[in-house]
This record gives sequence, C-alpha cells and structure tokens, in this order.
Amino acid sequence: MRYLFLLGAASAALIPSIASAQDAPAAPAKPDSNTIVVTGSPLGSQTPTIVATVDRDTIVQTGGGNIADALSQVPGIAGTGFASGASRPIIRGMDATRVRMLEDGSSASDVSDIGPDHGVPIDPLSAQRIEVVRGAATLRYGSQAIGGVVNVLNNRVPTELPTRDLSGELSGSYATNADTWQTAGLVDAKAGDLALHADGFYRHAGDYETPLGTQENSFVRGWGGSLGGSVFFGPDKGSHIGAAVIHYDSEYGIPADTAWIDMRQTKVIGRSSFELGDGLLKSLDVDASYGDYQHQEKNPDGSVNTTFKNKEFDSRAELLLGQIGFLSKTAIGIQVGHRDFSAIGEDSSYLSPATSQSEAAYLFTEVPIGSALHIQASGRVETVHIEGTPASDVFTKRDYTPLSGAIGALLDVTPAVKLGVTFSSTGRAPALTELFARGGHDGPQTFETGDPSLKIERANSLEGTIRVNSGPFRFEGSVYGTWFHNYIYGDLTGRTCDDDGACVVGDGEELKELNYGQQGAHFWGLEGDLRYQLFKTQAGGLEAHVLGDYTRAKLDDGNNVPRIPPYRIGGGLNWKSDRFDAGFLWMHVGEQDKFGVFDTPTDGYNNLSANLVVRPFKSQPGIELAIVGQNLTNDVIRNASAFNKEDVVMPGRTVRFVLRVATF
Repeated sequence: MRYLFLLGAASAALIPSIASAQDAPAAPAKPDSNTIVVTGSPLGSQTPTIVATVDRDTIVQTGGGNIADALSQVPGIAGTGFASGASRPIIRGMDATRVRMLEDGSSASDVSDIGPDHGVPIDPLSAQRIEVVRGAATLRYGSQAIGGVVNVLNNRVPTELPTRDLSGELSGSYATNADTWQTAGLVDAKAGDLALHADGFYRHAGDYETPLGTQENSFVRGWGGSLGGSVFFGPDKGSHIGAAVIHYDSEYGIPADTAWIDMRQTKVIGRSSFELGDGLLKSLDVDASYGDYQHQEKNPDGSVNTTFKNKEFDSRAELLLGQIGFLSKTAIGIQVGHRDFSAIGEDSSYLSPATSQSEAAYLFTEVPIGSALHIQASGRVETVHIEGTPASDVFTKRDYTPLSGAIGALLDVTPAVKLGVTFSSTGRAPALTELFARGGHDGPQTFETGDPSLKIERANSLEGTIRVNSGPFRFEGSVYGTWFHNYIYGDLTGRTCDDDGACVVGDGEELKELNYGQQGAHFWGLEGDLRYQLFKTQAGGLEAHVLGDYTRAKLDDGNNVPRIPPYRIGGGLNWKSDRFDAGFLWMHVGEQDKFGVFDTPTDGYNNLSANLVVRPFKSQPGIELAIVGQNLTNDVIRNASAFNKEDVVMPGRTVRFVLRVATF
C-alpha cells in the first residue's frame, strides 16, 4: 500500500507545481497524414525510431503459443525457442534482462528473465495487437529495456468508449502438427458511460513432429481469461478510470528433458486517464498492476522439484504538457516498482530469495524546427535497490543509480520520405540472476554463478532510419550500432558440474558451468521491410513483400557474443480482396558460424509459409475461413539462440485450419 500512496501523492504533486506556469492554450499542432500514434511514445507522435506492430489478423492466423511466434515475421525479432510454452522475444540479439515484456504498458510480472525455460504468462490469443518499441522511447519503461520493449495490447481495461453496445469475436483452429486445438473469444460492451470487456482462451497441443521424428516432451496446454471495465466521464468522455482481473494457467514440457512446468498467474491492472484541458496541462495518466505468479517444475509422475514464486508491483504516473516556449509537447513521469522472488525445492539453490525495488523519474519532449524537422529528447534517472544471497552465502545489498538519455531527429525530406537518427546512452542495473545465481538450474542444464560486484552496464547506441510511403511503394529500414561498456553476459567455461557444484573439464557431468561477468561489447546490424503493390483493380490487389535482418555482436576480447540469431532474408506475394486473401512468404535463415566460446554452430534453413483466407458470405464479412501452412519445406530447423539447440528441433510441416467469427 505504501507504493500506491507514494505514486498517488507524487502524481497529485505534479499538478499544482506546474499549473500556475502557463494557462494559455497551446498552438494547435499541424496535422501529419503519415503520423502513426503508438503507445510507445508518451507524446503520441511518430518517433525517429521505427515501432513495429503486429495486428489481430496476423496473431490469429499465426496461431503460436507464445509472443515470439506472433512476432516471427518482424525484422529484427527472433525467439529463444527453448520450448513451445517458453520462447521469449529477442530484439537485435538481446533478450531476457534487456527486453521488457509488458501487458498494456504494465510489467508481465513473471520469471521469464530468470531462465529460458520459463514462459511469459501472456497468450497471443488474448492480444489485439503487439508493439515492439526500440530506441529512445524505451526509457519510459526502465533500465531493463536496452534492447527494446514488447507491449501486448489487449484492451482488458478499456481506454475508449465502444461505438456499439455489444461486439465480439470467436475463433477456433486445428493444426495437423501436434494435434493442436485452440479457441479464443472476446466481448466488448457499453452501458451508458461504462465500457466492459471479457475474454478467454484455451489451447491444447501434444508433442510436435519434426523432420527427424517426434520431439518428446514438447506439449503445451493452457487456458486463461480476464474481466475488466472502465467508466468514462468529462465533457467529451475523454477521461476514464478502470481495472481488470486477469488469470493465466499453462502446462508445457521441456524438450530434451523429462521435466514439465505447471504455471499460473493472477494479476490486477488499474488504468486511469484524466483530461485536464487545452492549456498547459493536457492529461494525467496513472497506471498500476500487481501480479502473483508461480510455477512448479515437475517430474513425469507429477512430483514437484521446485516452485518458483514472483510477486511484483509496477506503477507509473505520467503528465502530458502542452507548449512551453519552443517545446511543443512534453511528458514527465514517475515509476515505482517492487519485486519479491523466491524458490522452494531442488532448484532453490540456483537463486535464493531476492528483492528489488526501483523508483524513477523521466522526461520526454519535442522541439519542432520549421515544419519538416522534429527534435525529440528524453532522459531518465532511476534508483535500484537489490537484496539477495550470492554463492558466498553472505546476504548482500546493492544500490545502483542508472542514468539514461537520448536525443533524436525526424526529418520530412518530402511528404513521402522521412529520415530519422537517434543517439541514446542507457544505463542498466544488473539483474537478480547476474548478481546472485549460485547453483544448478535443471531447465537449461546450467550451473550458474553470479557476481555481486557487477557494475552498471552502459549501452551507447546510434541508429538511423528511413521511411518511404510513396504510392504503391513502402519501405522501412534501420541501421544501428550499440557500444556496451561493462556488458554483462553468461560465460560458458567448458566445464560441467554436478548439482553440488563439483566441476570437471569436459562433458563428464550433467550441467554446463556458466559464470556471469562483464566486459565491453559491440552490437551492430540492419533490418528492412519493403512492400510494393504490383497492381490494384476493383477485384483486389497484389503486393510484393521483401524483408530481412542481420545482427553481429562481438566482445572486446575478440570472441563472439553467444546465442545471436543469424541473418534472415526472404520475400513473397500477397493478394487482398473483399472476399479472399492469399499469400506466401519464403524465408532463408543463414547458418550461424560466428558462435560464442563453448557454444555450437547451427545450419541454415529455408522456411516457406502460406495462407488462404476466405470470407464466404458477402453480407457477413466478419466470418472467415483460413488455411495457414508453416515450414512447408519441412526443413530441419535448429534455433541458434536456444540453450538446448543441440537436442531440440523446431516443428516440421504444419497446416492450420482457422474459423473466425467477428462482429464490428
């Protein structure tokens, strides 16, 4: 409760301290037909860095059991691929403690950053869309987002009053591989000034097939849902206060092992927004969430090896200001977070109970220079207090003050061409495992040792972007470089250990020894997405699509950063019309021969996917039938980013049949 009080008191203090500064209305902003309003920017305007978005149609057709699957065709995004129920997104070669997972802007409140075998308790079937935020805008969400932010938006707390009294969607699908059944439904309703939302999903998949046979213990089962609502008020019903209760339950196997995970989470999210007028004070948003998470790692007979628990509070208050001198828009905010982690059972020696507490303040602002150039700047100061017990068995407290800042420019070269450049310097406090890991972890088969003396990691990044939207031609591309000082990573030593920490050189024991350390590192790469409409008639249009990405990462000692995704390049065609859509995408993924010390290479492969969507009833366009094929080449796919890639092959040829009924 004291965190809620601190958040509310600080939010209230923001208003009177600034309200007297200026009461005159701000000059209206010039409309920009190319502006994309995204939740990643507190200013509601386009950023110099590119925000990738996956819509509801793509999510339903992809049909994967994790967020990484839904993002599989976004340039620069890969997945850890450890298990069907536990594949976390990787952004430009960075994952875990450098990629923040959010649900409607609030923390996922899980332990997926503690180990690659731990899933994210957000099912893609519950998402309306997914945004990937990179660059300066990540400063809004904390120091654990150097690589980027994946924000799953699901409207569980409605932020707009629906236009219809009742609307909904129901979808179901069957996939030939793994005998996969899944269904999802959602309902939105309006009663006067009250908006209500409910959703639920169910998924059941057995062990999947690969070109080399059945991948044992690869099953995944899950269900969940939510109930939420918001009340709207104010002159234009632009203000709202709402909350939602969310439950998630999942069971999934760990391939190449006999253990399986039984995961559950209950979370409460509160969201509010207050329109303050047309003067200096524009709006105040206050969001908070509390998640109670646990999972049990079980044997085939159902006995429990270890129980992991995580209780986490996350909150943010953000005030949007109008024009102040040459500053056209400014957002200032505070963020408070608290996390309690514990483990009980055999793997409890891997990480003893640990606590982290953080408070932060941040600022975003925008300066237009003429009508074509916009400068955006941001800054964040954060305090992080972490407590835990490392391998020395001496209870340890560490305090960090990461400072971060960024400046970027977006230039309208022509109405159709935009160029962006961003420089950022971001500090990150070490994570719980990096400081306090102290034993064997059965899932990834590692014996890990943290270092409680680790320093703040700093990433200095430079990124250039280009956007072209000219008639039939659209292109988005980025080139980037990140120079790390005190980069923290898990260093495989080439030794193996037993559960008691007795280690030998070579493969004589079950667990790979991994020690956390830090040194300099350099990441660089590029990514692009091109679409060209070949022709368009009254019957429909045909579009060509080409995409690709490449990431390279080296440590200062000359070795490669481990588990970096290889390059990808591919393309395809898409036909869209009122009655049916069809398309295919061929993707070549290169071999990874630039692997880390004591890591292993992976071969390249080709992946062909295709889809056909039919809307059979002209009077009911919300009824769709779809057939989706994945890995139609049936190639042997090993994920270069996975800890268990030597033992695990990704799913082979899969054909999915989807029925979707929606009202609009």
